[in-house]
Amino acid sequence: MPKHALRRVMTATAAAVATLALGLTDAAAHATPDTLDYVALGDSYSAGSGVLPVDPTNLLCLRSTANYPHVMAATTGARLKDVTCGAAQTAHFRQAQYPGTAPQLDALDTGTDLVTLTIGGNDNSTFINAITACGTAGVLSGGKGSPCKDKHGSSFDDEIEANTYPALKQALLDVRAEAPHARVAALGYPWITPATADPSCFVKLPVAAGDVPYLRAIQAHLNDAVRRAAEETGATYVDFSTVSDGHDACEAPGTRWIEPLLFGHSLVPVHPNALGERRMAEHTMSVLGLG
Repeated sequence: MPKHALRRVMTATAAAVATLALGLTDAAAHATPDTLDYVALGDSYSAGSGVLPVDPTNLLCLRSTANYPHVMAATTGARLKDVTCGAAQTAHFRQAQYPGTAPQLDALDTGTDLVTLTIGGNDNSTFINAITACGTAGVLSGGKGSPCKDKHGSSFDDEIEANTYPALKQALLDVRAEAPHARVAALGYPWITPATADPSCFVKLPVAAGDVPYLRAIQAHLNDAVRRAAEETGATYVDFSTVSDGHDACEAPGTRWIEPLLFGHSLVPVHPNALGERRMAEHTMSVLGLG
């Protein structure tokens, strides 16, 4: 065979091999799912405030490296950007919460695949005001009656409906605008109180018997506001009303997901413990079909 003909055959063969190799490489790449770019937003329930170890990169946010976003990322292999922050309100999606702490939405971009959040409980100081008011009233009443409900009536519910719900909806619209291709999961809050009063729990959660269902109804209303805002903005609502039942702050260690106001085992009372954060992660992954 002439040399020039041999060169043409060798060149063609090399090109064919390269094309085959490239095809195999592409096939392998497409056979392996892309790693999720996951951004975690939200307040102390997302941050895992009170759960050790604490993330040293931002001590003001009291963020745990064992919070539910970290559990989800470890299970799924996702690339996590965690900007959750204790005491965050919906306003802190767009505004800096602390000097040197960027607005949470800054963490999002068009490449974000997954967003999770709990938010809304700190708007109008709903959680802290309701628990503080009802705890104080419970102590003063010796645990009898419904002094908190008698004094505050529908005020907490009115604030949720008039202020928190529209703020939640706007926050989720803002998330969608910044991360248009992401799957967004808005988590409800696990139960803090049981459905009815447990007299043995009064020393840990000093809420009067008639105010226990009152507080639970306020939390149910807040969760319903999260649900409605999620459904109206194309997000997935992660409902904890069933799975967290029987794991409230009145339960024993090892069963409860939420630590009580007094004599608990966490640095931050009335917040999820490590077990609660793991269960929040597991239920969220189940709802989203991850893991």
